[in-house]
Amino acid sequence: MTGDRLWPSNRASRQGLGLMRLRDERWGDADRDPAHLFQAAVDSGVTIFDTAEMYGNEEVVGRALSGLHDQVTLCTKFGVYRGASGDFDDWNVRADADTVRTAIEGSLQRLGVEAIDLYYLHHRSDTTPIEETVSAMAELRQAGKIRALGLSNVTVDDIKRAHAVHPIEAVQEAWSWGRRDVEAILPVIQELGITLVAHSPMNHGDVQDSTPGALSVAAERYGLNSNQVALAWVHNQARRRDQLVIPIPGTTSIQHLLDNNAARDVLLDDDSMNVLSTSSTQQLHPAGRKRS
Repeated sequence: MTGDRLWPSNRASRQGLGLMRLRDERWGDADRDPAHLFQAAVDSGVTIFDTAEMYGNEEVVGRALSGLHDQVTLCTKFGVYRGASGDFDDWNVRADADTVRTAIEGSLQRLGVEAIDLYYLHHRSDTTPIEETVSAMAELRQAGKIRALGLSNVTVDDIKRAHAVHPIEAVQEAWSWGRRDVEAILPVIQELGITLVAHSPMNHGDVQDSTPGALSVAAERYGLNSNQVALAWVHNQARRRDQLVIPIPGTTSIQHLLDNNAARDVLLDDDSMNVLSTSSTQQLHPAGRKRS
């Protein structure tokens, strides 16, 4: 990534691409070839690419980004590791200083870069003080291996303690029409000048519209589908709060990428936002920690 800014200066372009589901077997597919997907993203103004060590696809990302590295903001995460069973719920967190130093070398090699633009702790640790983790991450920045530090799946207290050690550029958490618990931390990160990177802005595609048809009504009104309205809602909520938020809807499809892009500049009027926001609170249910 060239220049001094981590994020695009054009606010309308502040939508990224989540890569959790990117896999190796799609090469040559007209709609899902990773290299073609990435080129289509860059051509359409999407330049923030987000993956993680745990996703097991950093090598695929590195290959697909060949020739595009200087045009994108490359983000990855460390600290979550699967157990021997391979089951989805079999995982643990390692965030000690030695893991930080080891993990970065693996990510750099797999991604084929000399530095990572934004490096996240993927999940808070119950055993390693966050000060130790962030101090080790700051050493990576000093060494030129990363450009900025991020946190994911953390508490307000974690954010404050981490930011006291070294400035945190971004906090990545779920934020969607159907999952709004992250709103409790927004005042804190705004005060600290931290960007919210909103993963799962369409709630993993599960935008159930069981309350009075708010999504479908808005979709018909604006000529969109319900997923696009849900994504537009996140952008508009960020504008309402005057908060820097970068949604990173995930897809492996060029067509879905373009559909998502169509939602990023949609301006929902106050009536639509009020109806949507009210109906979303009726839809909320307690959300456990989910790694994304």
